[in-house]
Amino acid sequence: MTIPAWNAAGVLPSIMPDAPGNSPERSPYVTELSVLVDRFSTSPERISILDGLLRFRAALHQAGIVSGFQWLDGSFLEDVETLEGRSPRDMDVVNFLNLMRLDQQMLITQHGALFDQAKTKQAYAMDAYFVQIGGVFEKNAVRRVSYWYSMWSHRRNGLWKGFVQVDLDPAQDATARAILNLHGGIHHD
Repeated sequence: MTIPAWNAAGVLPSIMPDAPGNSPERSPYVTELSVLVDRFSTSPERISILDGLLRFRAALHQAGIVSGFQWLDGSFLEDVETLEGRSPRDMDVVNFLNLMRLDQQMLITQHGALFDQAKTKQAYAMDAYFVQIGGVFEKNAVRRVSYWYSMWSHRRNGLWKGFVQVDLDPAQDATARAILNLHGGIHHD
C-alpha cells in the first residue's frame, strides 16, 4: 500500500476520504520500508532521522529480533515544516516484537540499551516503545495496543491523523538503505 499524501491539515489522513467505511485503506498504512524512505527523504534532517531508523532496525536484527512490525509516527510523519516552522527532531516508533524464540534475559543483558528510551533517542533519534507479540493475546495486550492506537490517531490538539506500519523483516533494509543513499543519505559499511 502506498502512503497517502498529507491532507490540508498537514497530516496523513486517518482514513482515505473516498474509501468506504469498511475499507482496509486506513491507518496504520501498511507499506514497504523502501516506500517510507523514498517518500520522506526530503531534507537533510529527515534523511538523518531515517538513517537512525535503519541503524536502529539493524541493531534489533543483530540482537536476533527479526519478527514483528513497527508503527511509525510523530512529527516526522507530519508536514511539521509547514505546521510548526521547524524540522522533525525524531521519529516515534512502537516496536511490536515477537520474542517467543529468544532468550529474553540474555536479550536484556546483552542488548539492554536498545530498550532504554533515552539511549535510543540519543543514538538513533527514535522515541522507541515496545510491545511483545506472539504469545497469549490477553487483556493487557489489548489495552497496550488500544493505548498506542488511540494516542497516535490524534495530534495533541485533537486533530485525527494517520500513521504508518512497516514489517521488521531485515530483507527490506538493504533496498531502503540504497534509496536513502540515493537521496543523499549517510553511507555506512
